[in-house]
Amino acid sequence: MANPLRGEVALVLDGEARVCKLTLGALAELETRLEADSLTALVERFEGETMRARDVLMLLVAGLRGGGWTGDLPDLLTAEIEGGPLEAARVAARMLALAFQPPQ
Repeated sequence: MANPLRGEVALVLDGEARVCKLTLGALAELETRLEADSLTALVERFEGETMRARDVLMLLVAGLRGGGWTGDLPDLLTAEIEGGPLEAARVAARMLALAFQPPQ
């Protein structure tokens, strides 16, 4: 079960509930994969209105790997995401919001 207080979001992948979390390592991997110059540039990319499907997929891969998944992009490309593209985008956005939310 995902715990939002720990920055975790649930995603059902191929019928199995997974935990997604943008850890520092996951964010570093995402920076590299998206060729972002900095964490600030990465955040700005997602705050804009030009987020692409590939960006959502890369965010999901990073979050899934941050949650302990050992797959990679080719695995996600062939997986069934419960809720489809809309749920994928929702999970990606939620992970970003939780990763950069100040402590309460």
